[in-house]
Amino acid sequence: MISIGGSSRQSLATLRAALDKALSGASSNDCSNLSADLFTALGALESSAGLRRALTDPARDAASKSTLVSDLFGSNIKPVALSLVATAAGLRWSAPSDLADAVEQIAVEAEAAAANSENKLDDVQNELFVFSKTLIANPDLRSALSNSADSTTRKVDLVGNIFGKKVSGSTNKLITQIVSGRSGRSIEKTLSAFSHAVTARRNRVNAFVRSSIQLTPAQKEKLTNSLTKKIGQSVHLNVEIDPSVIGGVSVRFGDEVIDGTIKNRLAEASRTLVS
Repeated sequence: MISIGGSSRQSLATLRAALDKALSGASSNDCSNLSADLFTALGALESSAGLRRALTDPARDAASKSTLVSDLFGSNIKPVALSLVATAAGLRWSAPSDLADAVEQIAVEAEAAAANSENKLDDVQNELFVFSKTLIANPDLRSALSNSADSTTRKVDLVGNIFGKKVSGSTNKLITQIVSGRSGRSIEKTLSAFSHAVTARRNRVNAFVRSSIQLTPAQKEKLTNSLTKKIGQSVHLNVEIDPSVIGGVSVRFGDEVIDGTIKNRLAEASRTLVS
């Protein structure tokens, strides 16, 4: 996940919101196919510094960047992925490499969304953790997967033989992308980036609700349906009873907060009167 500030942070938030819309109503297979297409685009971005510069050049308008994206990827990836890459290109990034990092993040999140559709998102998170521990415990395996002289196919076959039947389909796909690697970055850093992206998607589909009273089943269902529509993925509610909440509820999912409490509305009214 991009950890820097500036324009890249806001652009990533905008791109993730676009991903939410793309995932709305999508099946697990649709999400996984979207992920594969985004990884295809990432491969092209990773292989060409000139392309990254062209798509992040502030002197070029969004329309020309969208045309460039369409010309390059139109015959290789589906329209949903094409639209997301064009959206990414139209945003402002602090550095050309941030565009590639952002596309990588939404590619991982799309596969995490596929796992979430099958109620296996927790499994993916745990299996990536086990993979990281396995690399630490087996220096020879780490060395084999980090050897730039060895082919990607051999690396994929190696992890497939070791983990293929022990992990979920989504984890298998992500591990394949991890060992395929990005130039100039260690397998540990790639694994860390993927793990952060999976966690980001998990946080986005786990809504934390604060309420002064217990919500009725009907209220929970209404809130769940509303958030599911907004996020584009099935949402799990974690409800906390908090006596300090005065009327209404406060909802947090990922990096967004919806505060519908009376206390907050009064505070906003007070700020309006003062301004």
